[in-house]
Amino acid sequence: MKAMPWNWTCLLSHLLMVGMGSSTLLPRQPPPLPQKRPFVTFRGEPAESFNHLVVDERTGHIYVGAVNRIYKLSSDLKVLVTHQTGPDEDNPKCYPPRIVQTCNEPLTTTNNVNKMLLIDYKENRLIACGSLYQGICKLLRLEDLFKLGEPFHKKEHYLSGVNESGSVFGVIVSYSNLDDKLFIATAVDGKPEYFPTISSRKLTKNSEADGMFAYVFHDEFVASMIKIPSDTFTVIPDFDIYYVYGFSSGNFVYFLTLQPEMVSPPGSTTKEQVYTSKLVRLCKEDTAFNSYVEVPIGCERSGVEYRLLQAAYLSKAGAVLARTLGVRPEDDLLFTVFSKGQKRKMKSLDESALCIFILKQINDRIKERLQSCYRGEGTLDLAWLKVKDIPCSSALLTIDDNFCGLDMNAPLGVSEMVRGIPVFTEDRDRMTSVIAYVYKNHSLAFVGTKSGKLKKVPHHPGHSSVSPGNLPASVLPARSCPYVLGCHVNFPNLTATQPPLFRRHNTSRHLHKLKPLCLTLWALGDLDKAHPRGSQHSRALL
Repeated sequence: MKAMPWNWTCLLSHLLMVGMGSSTLLPRQPPPLPQKRPFVTFRGEPAESFNHLVVDERTGHIYVGAVNRIYKLSSDLKVLVTHQTGPDEDNPKCYPPRIVQTCNEPLTTTNNVNKMLLIDYKENRLIACGSLYQGICKLLRLEDLFKLGEPFHKKEHYLSGVNESGSVFGVIVSYSNLDDKLFIATAVDGKPEYFPTISSRKLTKNSEADGMFAYVFHDEFVASMIKIPSDTFTVIPDFDIYYVYGFSSGNFVYFLTLQPEMVSPPGSTTKEQVYTSKLVRLCKEDTAFNSYVEVPIGCERSGVEYRLLQAAYLSKAGAVLARTLGVRPEDDLLFTVFSKGQKRKMKSLDESALCIFILKQINDRIKERLQSCYRGEGTLDLAWLKVKDIPCSSALLTIDDNFCGLDMNAPLGVSEMVRGIPVFTEDRDRMTSVIAYVYKNHSLAFVGTKSGKLKKVPHHPGHSSVSPGNLPASVLPARSCPYVLGCHVNFPNLTATQPPLFRRHNTSRHLHKLKPLCLTLWALGDLDKAHPRGSQHSRALL
């Protein structure tokens, strides 16, 4: 499999937004249109694609994971350091990698696609994982991208053999006096014997330590991992779990996924393959992964089902939206983008919806399922487990909000879908990315679309609003960039357009000073046609 089967040019854009003008708003007088400002841009090498970006929250420095390179940029997109990661001689069929033992497969010059980019704040280093050599990672010093370590001599060091940039997602769990953990979730590309789909790894203080990326726990029978059983592929030959987003909250780590499964349409006895969006939850301290639970998620509005997850972002509710939802301002909300239907993962339909999930409600549903299973009700009901009809076992114990499982009734699936709250729908220009944050007690979401537009969606009791599409500061040029990759909130520097929804009383002159710094990767070309998982490239949000 070639590392980059398409040829497209990428542009990193620093989107500057301007204010609405005077802070004194006259009643019933339309605000002046914002003035245009030029984009500050950074272009990589010709025909080079960007895969991921992260922003150091302490310095504002930007790290970009590209094919064959890692860039460190200043906050105004000037190149500070470049680190070469490829190409090199390799063959994806070489396992273990040819740098460990001789490979009989023919070697060819192979690009290194960046598949994961994470900042380890505790140790001031960047974790950059690529597609070469079955997915080994480099640990780079944040200051100058000097290579601190590159573990490759153990099988635990090979994270994923998939050559796509959207195939791996990582979440770091930090401790004050102990080594941190890295939860890794990855597609396995038909090789479950080589790669666990989710695992927890050690992040040692010493980047060259022998235990770097070792499983948190491993013995003859149990390890800190979940593997897809090989017999699953006899039912669905192309089965895989595709990871869209990951985060930690409270005592848990979560991953949002797309998974194929076989279902029987209503009134039919034959089964067909569809894709289901699911949230996966694990306890941070569960070294045996007995706490693995997954629950289907989706959204519906006016009778239309939106079931294919495109992107997600975790944010707080904020005081205003919290009153509407009946939650606390500090409660976690999941802002998600779904496209219509369940069948067309390879090329999603243009109809899409922005939906909100209250994380506590999802956790409550998981707790109910755990309680019923430990009463002996139902089966394990995990779609990718061929023996999913194993009955739940009864046990007398108390299951509270922080229950982390036993070596029974695991892994566990929830059959009933949790539905999100629809906020905004788009019928023509599919939404592909999202970010949300709270400012002055108000909740705001920015969504990126397939055609490259960036839209602002404020949330307010009773209704929501979208910044008008003809405002230059709110919407990117329609044809110049089909994919908006991500945004990062940066309050000190910039000013954004103030939607009419928030212009009220004495707060109006302050609420228009919303300051998002939007960093976008623009792909010139239609990724849906060129790449089998096209919209993945619009999901790597900060």
